[in-house]
Amino acid sequence: MNYQSVKINGITVDVYSLNTVIVGTGCAGFNAADSLYSLGQKDIAIVTEGIKMGTSRNTGSDKQTFYKLTLAGGEKDSVLEMAQTLFNGGCMHGDIALIEAALSTRNFFKLVELGVPFPHNEYGEYVGYKTDHDPRQRASSAGPLTSKYMTECLERRVVERGIKIFDGYLVIGILTIRDNQGEYKDYDGKAIGLIAINLNKLYNNKSFDINNLTLDSLGITLFNCKNIIYATGGPAGIYSTSVYPESQIGSTGIAFEAGVKGVNLTEWQYGIASIKFRWNLSGTYQQVLPRYVSTDVNGNNEKEFLNEYFPNPGKMLDAIFLKGYQWPFDPRKVANYGSSLIDILVYYETQIKGRRVFLDYTKNPEYGSKNNQLDFSLLGQEAYQYLKNSGALFGTPIERLAKMNKPAIDLYKSHGIDLEKEYLEIAVCAQHNNGGLVGNIWWESNIKHFFPVGEVNGTFGVYRPGGSALNSTQTGSLRAAQYIATNPDYKGQPLDIEEFIEIAKTQVLKKTKIAETVIQNSFKTERNLERNSEHSLEVENDRLKIKSNIWDIRKRMQERMSNCGAHIRSYEEIVKAIQETVEELKNMTDVSRISCLRELPEVFRNIDIAITQYVYLYAIKEYIEKGGKSRGSYLIHDDKGILPQETLPELFRFSLNENDELQKIVNEIKMEGNEGNFDITKKEDIKIISEWKPVRPIPRNEYWFENIWREFRTRFL
Repeated sequence: MNYQSVKINGITVDVYSLNTVIVGTGCAGFNAADSLYSLGQKDIAIVTEGIKMGTSRNTGSDKQTFYKLTLAGGEKDSVLEMAQTLFNGGCMHGDIALIEAALSTRNFFKLVELGVPFPHNEYGEYVGYKTDHDPRQRASSAGPLTSKYMTECLERRVVERGIKIFDGYLVIGILTIRDNQGEYKDYDGKAIGLIAINLNKLYNNKSFDINNLTLDSLGITLFNCKNIIYATGGPAGIYSTSVYPESQIGSTGIAFEAGVKGVNLTEWQYGIASIKFRWNLSGTYQQVLPRYVSTDVNGNNEKEFLNEYFPNPGKMLDAIFLKGYQWPFDPRKVANYGSSLIDILVYYETQIKGRRVFLDYTKNPEYGSKNNQLDFSLLGQEAYQYLKNSGALFGTPIERLAKMNKPAIDLYKSHGIDLEKEYLEIAVCAQHNNGGLVGNIWWESNIKHFFPVGEVNGTFGVYRPGGSALNSTQTGSLRAAQYIATNPDYKGQPLDIEEFIEIAKTQVLKKTKIAETVIQNSFKTERNLERNSEHSLEVENDRLKIKSNIWDIRKRMQERMSNCGAHIRSYEEIVKAIQETVEELKNMTDVSRISCLRELPEVFRNIDIAITQYVYLYAIKEYIEKGGKSRGSYLIHDDKGILPQETLPELFRFSLNENDELQKIVNEIKMEGNEGNFDITKKEDIKIISEWKPVRPIPRNEYWFENIWREFRTRFL
């Protein structure tokens, strides 16, 4: 890796030149770096806005799952059968499914060797269990913090190997060369580097004096690299009701801005989660049968509301129990008082009635209890047998939880929430994006040398087995590393520094113009306040007197997306939201006001959120116009559909997607401006290119070992 300091239009810029930059420090990012190093490519570095941030390190559930091939007992399984399970979820390419299945055991045992405590029996069998959409017992877990353990073990390996980590660098642009002459066959362009803000330098700047401020203060940093492995996680910041950690915003927008395609952007998972401390409430959190309570906004007027919609307590209790197994909202599980009716009722209370909803583990549900003693005979066979086998046919929900899964209680205590004494506030939250950026069988996008891995890659389609996402973080990052390390065009040095700067200059100036405009406009507003108040310009505690509006802008955008683009959708609201998002995006730079330099990165994050929302909303519109109805983890309003309950508003009238053909095609979508890559500074119209493509089948070739061995020696050794 080489370092130089250069001037671009008078701005001092740090430039680092190296073979590969990995963006992100979650399971996918650390594994990409470790895999590249093991394969011999050591001219690498990791760039992250915060090494302790992100989903991998900060999320989980009652029993966070890693999905892999069966590794215990006599149950039949095979790579092809696991691939078929993944493929059967719909809108997933068969070759990707096969790779995810084939590498699952390699990924799993690497993590075991690194120290992730996946349990095995006395004979060394890694016994599994069934997860959602899983016909086998392929799931394993190291407990609520599985992905945290994975991240920490992989980080330890990276640190031991001395791989450079640029901590505190916010990537705000992907530098590319457009393919205007057909130079890059099968690609729309080529990635050559990244532009970032050195937050360490920015945050250390104590001045907001317009007479002394220069763009040097921003710490603009360029990475001149041959390859980019993009492990930034899902676009968590586009929603207000979210179980993603607050530190997770995502950087999908700048990829769209650079011309990277999205795929299956309609497909997410949404489910019930706590919101004070963001955590999935699946598994035993539901199976112990807590009370569902709603209050007014001040915490008064308490009532148990589920009983208003169920014909008898047995139906309600079974639905609560099954919500543990069937955690993601699924419109197929609404009818006949199914578990996903609960998600609709929670949404109705919170988003429409404006009330607050809580889980209470201190008492049994009144509907089905006498003198606070639950009548377990009301339960269906599945729920009754599960609690009986667990020795939990007694007591209150918290007592049952302590018996079945005490770490689930301890987890909340470690975050200042005592389930033995207080209610747990909840909402239906965005949890995982099954779609994302396009990648081929080596996880390379339509932009050459750009590899989205982990959740930012649109690996999965409509339905996926729980835990398959954690396997995918390891699969995609390994595949990208293999391709980079073994292909001559991806090895070696990046562009000469002079050529790189010449190509990157225009794109860099676009970003600095955004910063300059926001800073200047903020000072203009401050000076207007000064003239109107007849007071001199004052800066207190490094802040202007003007009130920042960047958080209000973000809140407005996120609430709009949660209201219309989450698990409850309608065509009319989507079209309206697209129009509002376009206007917001075009005017973002002009209307944003900051009170100190530390807030400037939030402007770039807001721009990323707006771009991402626009493309995702457009994809939803495309799907509905294609005839798509409710499926996966979302409900689409349909005037000709059915209401889950006649007492519910028309918003919830829906039809299931019975058009199986829509699960055999995927939507790829790309954003462009009038001159190629979208330029927010020009307020130009946004051009969307949308294509529907058939899913690729699962490869079913008959391989001959000697031929594969010969090819392997030639390509990978």
